[in-house]
Parts: sequence; C-alpha cells; structure tokens
Amino acid sequence: MAGLKALAKETAIYGMSSIIGRFLNYLLVPIYTNALPVESGGYGIITNMYAITALLMVLLTYGMETGFFWFANKGVDDPMRVYSTTLLSVGATALLFLIVCLSFLHPIAGFLGYGEHPWYMGMMLIVVAMDAFQAIPFAYLRYKKRPVKFAALKLLFIFASIALNIAYFVGMKGENVGVAFAINLACTSLVMLCMWKELVGFRYVLDRELLRRMLHYSFPILILGIAGILNQVADKIIFPFVYPDKAEATIQLGIYGAASKIAMIMAMLTQAFRFAYEPFVFSKSKEKDSREMYAKAMKFFIIFTLLAFLAVMFYLDILRYILGRDYWVGLKVVPIVMAAEMFMGIYFNLSFWYKLIDETKWGAYFSLVGCSIIILINIFLIPVFGYMACAWAGFAGYGVAMLLSYFVGQKKYPINYDLKAIGNYVALALVLYIVSVYLPIQNIFLLLGVRTLLLLLFVAYIVKTDFPLQQIPVINRYIKK
Repeated sequence: MAGLKALAKETAIYGMSSIIGRFLNYLLVPIYTNALPVESGGYGIITNMYAITALLMVLLTYGMETGFFWFANKGVDDPMRVYSTTLLSVGATALLFLIVCLSFLHPIAGFLGYGEHPWYMGMMLIVVAMDAFQAIPFAYLRYKKRPVKFAALKLLFIFASIALNIAYFVGMKGENVGVAFAINLACTSLVMLCMWKELVGFRYVLDRELLRRMLHYSFPILILGIAGILNQVADKIIFPFVYPDKAEATIQLGIYGAASKIAMIMAMLTQAFRFAYEPFVFSKSKEKDSREMYAKAMKFFIIFTLLAFLAVMFYLDILRYILGRDYWVGLKVVPIVMAAEMFMGIYFNLSFWYKLIDETKWGAYFSLVGCSIIILINIFLIPVFGYMACAWAGFAGYGVAMLLSYFVGQKKYPINYDLKAIGNYVALALVLYIVSVYLPIQNIFLLLGVRTLLLLLFVAYIVKTDFPLQQIPVINRYIKK
C-alpha cells in the first residue's frame, strides 16, 4: 500500500500541474475561437500545425525517454552515463533534423499547404527540435522523483503562453495566426533557459555500446509512439488532404479541433497518471505484490476516468462556453472522443507488461493495428461524414488496440484484474449517461440539477464500494467507528 500511496502522491502533483496547465491552456481556446472567426480557418491552421509537430516530436525522441527509465533503473549501467548518452543522442538528431528542414523550408511548407507563410512552419520546426531535447531533462526530473520542479516548468510555459496570447489577441485585438507560433517559440526558449541545472554538473559521455542497447530497446517503442501519436493526430493531418472542398477543410478542421479540446480532460488524467505510473512500474517490478498493485492501479484509473466522463457530459451545457458560438456545432463529437481517450488510457496502463518482460515489439504490433484502423477510416469516411469520421476512427482504433493488449498480456504476463467490479462501474456510468441524455427537461437549471444528482449517485457508489468514508483522511475524523 505504501507504493500505491507514493504513486497517488506523485500522480496528484503531476496531475495538478497537468490539470491546471490544461485548464489554463483552455483559455487559449476561447481566445483563438473568438479572435479567429470560423470562416477564416485560422483555428484549423493551428490544429493542423500542432498535429504535425506532435508527430515530429515522437520521431525526434524515438522512444529514448522510456529507454532512459529502463536502463537507469535496471541497475547495470550508471544512471548518469545513461542520462548523458541519451541527451547527446537526442540532441544530435534534433539538431541535424532542424538543419536539414530549415535548408528545405520552402518546399516543405509548400507541400503542407503553407507556401504563402513558410515562417509558420519554420518557427514550429525550431520549437519541436527544442521540445525533443527538453523531453530528456524532463524525464530525468521524473526519474529523480522531482515532480515539483517538473510541474513548475510545465506551468511556467503555460502561464507565459497565455499571458502573451492575451496581450496580442485580446489586448491588441490581433488576428495574425503566425503570432501564436512565435509565442510558442518564445515560451519554449524560456523553459530551456530554466533547465540549465539539469544540463550541467556531470560529465557528458556518449557510450556507444550503451546507445546500441538503448536503441535496440527503444526502436519498438518508437514504432509504438508513431502509431500512438498517429492515433491522436492522424485525423488532423489527413483531413485537409482528403476532404472534398479544400477551402472548407480548414474551417471544418477548426470546428473539430476546438470541440475536441473539451474532451481532452480525459487526456489530462491519462497523462498525469502516465508521468507517475511509468517510473512506478519499473521501480516495483521486483516486489512480490507488484501484480496486485498493478491491478488496483488499473481499477482506480478506470473509476476516475468514468467519473471525469460523466462530469464533462453532464455539464457540457456550461463547458461549451469555452468555445466561440460558431464552434458549438462540433460538440456532438465530445462523448465519442472522450470514450476513445479512455480506451487509450487503459491501453497505456496495460502496456507495461511488454516493457517489463522486454518484449516491446508487442506494443508496436498493437499500435500499428489500431493506427491502421484509424487511418483507413479517416481516408475513406472523412469525404462522406466529415469530422464525425475522425471521432469514430479514434474510438475504433483505440478500442481494438486496448483489447489486443489485454488478451495477449493475460497470456504473457497474467494480472488478476477485478473485471467484475470494473464492469459494474462501466455499466452504471453508461446507464447514468443514457438517462442524462434522454431526460425530458427543457429548463437548463433543472436539467443541471438532476444531472448533478446522477453524478452524486455515481460518487456514492464509489464511496460505498471502494472508498469507505472511514478510510478517507480528515473526513474519517467525523465518522463514528
């Protein structure tokens, strides 16, 4: 239980930084969607550009972040030697990538549809190269169990970004999309300056033999990462190429990208859990009760993601004001995208088994299957159903990858998950959601009140089943034993 408490504490810190960061980042959505009218396609450009950079980020880190954790915790190699080798490898490839891309900036920008504004792409290429390098010092902070500094640097970026965006798009009433990319570059540079302590004080050594082993371990994770990120951004990259009306494509993509932001609450929880869970898994792998703890962690993850799903869907009539009114038409994708994100989170939590037994190839197989489903659905159905195809593609791809990982994992590294309890939670959440959708109540305040009662019913079930009040700190003082 001590391990689970430590996991919960670190998850809370990472989670607060992630939740606060994402919440503050949400401020950019109303800023952008009000400053950039839907018909301008400006938010569609932002959505497409950040999707491309997300894919590049995975390529430039090529699984070395997870590789660093594995080799630093394995006890065979000096952790600082692992760290310096990882830094030099990722730093060198990021620099080479940047030099090559900037040398051919105009043809690259033209191919991606930004021939008139190549500097949009140029700025984001510099950002993604810096982000790839920064991923390793951030991983080092997690390895050293320094969640506070990790969170502080993440929040620094967010606060600086929001302040500058408000200053330009609200204060100056600017409408130039390119300024958003310039602000991103400035804030990334600021974080880099604040990371100098993680980059000095040790001897830089490129251990080629160690690097060879790390690349052998990390390559399947790279394939996994590519497939994983394509699962998240393939729709936003593919959309402009396959949508019949090219002029309308950026408009529709902007609507989908804006509406999907509300569903990213689920991604917040997944990311927060991941930051703490990955080091936790590797550090607990040799303990006798490790499998029991993994099973409990999975159960609690599902419980709280279901709670997040219900909370968002029940109060969507309030949350929609995050977006400009022109973008509300896209809100129908929110439950689908949230469910897909939950599948992805479960899939990630299942993924540790092939990392622990050093068979990371399985992750690549599962993700490639899921990615293939997503890409095919997007290519063939976007021309017919528009951005709704994007939402259902993610749902199908994540769902298949999740199921494959579970069934194969139970053969390779069996875990006694409490499927009955998990199934009860899923069934209850589904029933409550369906009831909330079909409530024949027109008054918005009354509707929200009834939905609040439904949410409290789910919370009551959680308390009764897995979190008795007697076990909750502070509250237990007022409970008679």
